Amino acid sequence: MRRLRPAGVGLLSLPATIYFLLLFAVPLAVLLAESLHDRSGWTLAHYTRFFTTPYNWGVVGRTLRVAVLCTLFCTLLGYPAAFALARTRSLLQSALIAALLLPLSVSVIVKAFGWTVLLRGNGVVNQALQALGLTDAPLRLLFTEAGLLIGITNIFLPFMVLPLFAVVRQLDPRLTEAAATLGSTPLHGFLTVTLRLTLPGLIAGITLVFSLSIAAYVIPTLLIGDTYQTLPTLIATSFLYLQDPGKGSVAGVTLLVLSLATIIASAALSRRFTGRGR
Repeated sequence: MRRLRPAGVGLLSLPATIYFLLLFAVPLAVLLAESLHDRSGWTLAHYTRFFTTPYNWGVVGRTLRVAVLCTLFCTLLGYPAAFALARTRSLLQSALIAALLLPLSVSVIVKAFGWTVLLRGNGVVNQALQALGLTDAPLRLLFTEAGLLIGITNIFLPFMVLPLFAVVRQLDPRLTEAAATLGSTPLHGFLTVTLRLTLPGLIAGITLVFSLSIAAYVIPTLLIGDTYQTLPTLIATSFLYLQDPGKGSVAGVTLLVLSLATIIASAALSRRFTGRGR
């Protein structure tokens, strides 16, 4: 079998390269240039104005808090769910996988609107809490950070479960039993065997959920409104309403840097714990 020459491989990758340049690299370059330019020419004035405003630092902190909490909740819910999914039998497993994948085919706008119905005062969530006797009166969940976290965690949870499931299904259940026969406690066996072997899927899930939640625009807009500004909503507000492209472009570059830092950190952790690159 003849191997492809480097020139042939380059030609095969040319369409994808052009697609990437036109739809990703060029818009990002324009955004970066916009953040470094105003009527007087090239300048850092937009960055100085953005990062010397306490309100903008609050927006950055709020964005990171929502992303971190969403990732944490998805991890706490998704980790045991992935194990339960991997340990079920074929027919039930197929049904559960279909139930997990089906919401991904629905627009995020539809899912966010659905949560506005569920979280309102007479919605299903409040009715269930009162029926269980957990509350005496409807709780205010819509247009609150708690409601936002409930909705965004539910919407992004499959992106945590699926990478974990792909790793967990390959684990031999007898590994923990072998660790126990060697004197390992359940906690020690989990930390040294199970957790370490599932780290690739866990890191992939954390990266996906954090990257999606830090860049979410539709979900915060519908579940909590414009008064709760995050970086994506600040970008939209700056470009569409304030007519301040300098501020919007700096916010966009900041969001891009945070996303790139997440990807680089996850790649470094993956290489460290899986032993790649040695």
